Amino acid sequence: MTEFKFTINPASTILKFQQLIDCVNDAISQNVLKAGDILPSVNQVCQQNSLSRDTVFKAYAELKNRGIIESVPNRGYFISQATTKVFLFLDTFKAYKEVLYASFRDNLPENVAVDLHFHHYNIDVFEKIIKESIGKYTKYIIMNFDHPKMKEITSLVPAQKLLIIDWKINSNSEQATVYQDFGQPVYDCLSENIELIRKYEKFIYLYPEFTYHPPVSIDYFLKFANDFSISHSVLKEFKKLNIQKGELYLLVSDRTLAKILDQCEQKGLVPGVDVGIISYNETPMKKYVKNGITVLSTDFELMGQKAAEFVATSEKMNFCVPTKLKIRNSL
Repeated sequence: MTEFKFTINPASTILKFQQLIDCVNDAISQNVLKAGDILPSVNQVCQQNSLSRDTVFKAYAELKNRGIIESVPNRGYFISQATTKVFLFLDTFKAYKEVLYASFRDNLPENVAVDLHFHHYNIDVFEKIIKESIGKYTKYIIMNFDHPKMKEITSLVPAQKLLIIDWKINSNSEQATVYQDFGQPVYDCLSENIELIRKYEKFIYLYPEFTYHPPVSIDYFLKFANDFSISHSVLKEFKKLNIQKGELYLLVSDRTLAKILDQCEQKGLVPGVDVGIISYNETPMKKYVKNGITVLSTDFELMGQKAAEFVATSEKMNFCVPTKLKIRNSL
């Protein structure tokens, strides 16, 4: 093999020892370095990059500590495992996130290890975990949320290593994104199925106070209802939920779906006949519950596939995952 050479940017704000670590991790993720490959000696790295021995030793020591390289007397340093480490940061672990996660893992190359973390929309937790992760991973896959500090925190991760998924909010043009649109597709999916919606006397968007679902969806729901002269309301107080015959509900929380189905059972109302239900986010069980729950959902399997593609290729992407309405018996 051609001798591996480090590339150091003297003008970068990233410490030089960290740049050395990043060079090795990036080379492994791109299959430039494989298990058993020998790295340049400390003296070679010093001479080729005008670095001190302490800087190079510090980088090699950290790589050894992480189990990425090993040293053998009279032989030098070599790659002990060609494993790409990926930092995956999700909001919460719900059923549809499990679909995303499974698809992501299934489509990754074999030499990729994933560390999974959750932030639960807590900005302090988000910031702490991000700061602790810097320099330890080859790629970062992060679910953003709406907070003024978000751009500042995610900018700590080098843009070429970062993919923002699910919600594009607070990202910038240098960052790769694989996201869903929570606005116009809501309008489009509903308008394409207007005749089914007109079966019901009133259309209610149940948007409970505990949800983190992007509020832009409310704007497009209201636009749809007004443009098509549909009787409607937005219900934000979950405790006031009291379903009636002839109502159609758009739900963004599976907790509210359970409550709706409980009330249907108690009142003898049949989903898809007496009341309508559209649930946000597909999960494996919704096609079986009550003979099928209609869902308005992006394709989380495709989102996972695209995230895995970013890890495997480092391709800069800006991909909007389509959102569709899957018609089932509850509508």
